[in-house]
Amino acid sequence: MGSKGKRERRKREGGRANIRIPSTANILKAISDDKSLDLFKIIAFENPDSDTLLSRTKLTRKQYYYRIADLIKAGLVKRKYGKYFLSTTGKVVHNYHTIIESAINNYGALKAIDSLESSNNLSQEEYINVVNTLIDNNKIKNIILGL
Repeated sequence: MGSKGKRERRKREGGRANIRIPSTANILKAISDDKSLDLFKIIAFENPDSDTLLSRTKLTRKQYYYRIADLIKAGLVKRKYGKYFLSTTGKVVHNYHTIIESAINNYGALKAIDSLESSNNLSQEEYINVVNTLIDNNKIKNIILGL
């Protein structure tokens, strides 16, 4: 459809283009494998172009374009002037991904907290002290303590 056809369709739709809202499943699928997640993280920190992404990830062109298309369709990444950057949704997802990575890095401490919590031998104050001692990340502390 040419640009004239797109303009006509927008006029019929009240001037707004149809917006596709990605599902949670689409978003998680787009970053579900290590290579896609690497692409996502590189974009988050560098706003690179295609050549940089291809060389940094060691993907074939086909693998690269398949994954970047999924990131764009999921609404996580946008391209402007040949560079990729995170959309607002992508920034939110990236923020929560960093929390997940921190939880994985603190897995042993989290398991210890689970064990203590299930024993029911700690007062609320003791529990808070244990969490504060074992966990450095404030976001994770707030999640655990329900703040």
